[in-house]
Amino acid sequence: MNTKKFKILSIDGGGIRGVFPAYLLMLIESELEKRKDGKTKIYQHFDLITGTSTGGIIALALSFGIPVKEIYELYLNNAKSIFGKKKSFIKQLFFASHKSDFLENLIKNKFKEYNRGVDPRLKDCKTDVCIPIYDLVRGNPSVLKTPYHEAFNRDFHIPAYKVAMATAAAPTYFNPYSSNYLDLDNINKSFINKVDGGVMANNPALVAFLEAIKAFNVDISDLEIFSIGTGYKKFTDINFRKNWGLYYWMGKNNRKRLIELFMQSQSQLVANYISLLHEGIDRREKENFVYDRVDVELTEDSLLEMDEYDMKLISNFAELASIEYQYKKTEILKRHFY
Repeated sequence: MNTKKFKILSIDGGGIRGVFPAYLLMLIESELEKRKDGKTKIYQHFDLITGTSTGGIIALALSFGIPVKEIYELYLNNAKSIFGKKKSFIKQLFFASHKSDFLENLIKNKFKEYNRGVDPRLKDCKTDVCIPIYDLVRGNPSVLKTPYHEAFNRDFHIPAYKVAMATAAAPTYFNPYSSNYLDLDNINKSFINKVDGGVMANNPALVAFLEAIKAFNVDISDLEIFSIGTGYKKFTDINFRKNWGLYYWMGKNNRKRLIELFMQSQSQLVANYISLLHEGIDRREKENFVYDRVDVELTEDSLLEMDEYDMKLISNFAELASIEYQYKKTEILKRHFY
């Protein structure tokens, strides 16, 4: 007797590098459009979608059935308006690098477009989602969720675009996200000082893994996880140096190395843990569940800053997803979509 598999899609954070998973999923969705069973959208193939930061924006957009081609073009066509007015290094000592107003309006309008002109809330997602953030008010990590468990009665009231803005509020790039909203009982609720979930779950695959086991009561053997990164570069420095101060970590060559280090190390750790659960130490166990991760190692020449806005560079970076897809297309489609 065949047991129905519980299927998870996980998308990493990474700022404008979100064009990598967007382009990959666009190629997959173009393949799905050839199907005759009506399951032509990404969300129709997953029981739970999770994403952090830029991955959270994509996850929510997918859950409303927004075509991935439109999501990709949203990145490509608006990067300059989002990131093109970066503050000087001196000003960044006191203020976030970018304003978030344009991004907020962009996401809000796109989500409304696919919800009959009304701001959708988390409860309106067409498949379940879980979105990591960090709550500065409470001083703890948090995962905003659709009501897939009887205990989850708080988050589904929140307008989805506010959830997207919260998970994308990367420290130093944007201010913590603050707003308020009327819940479904017409009670005014505050939603203040929310920070990018990448500070604790830049790769949210383990978050979704635990949600599936604990909230959905899924047996590990019934899991299917498809995890997509946003490109990684091993953070190394073999130089002997005395100047390991703020300038090195946050300003030299216009790179925010401290942010890169935190987010990349977390993503690597989760990928290692999931692999350990998947096939054991040194891959000595048979596959305990279905798991595939698509990511690409970057070089100095292909490394894209999270707030890059040059359209040509962004487009070239997205092409890396096409290369990875060609290598793994048959396996990805067979194991997660067909």
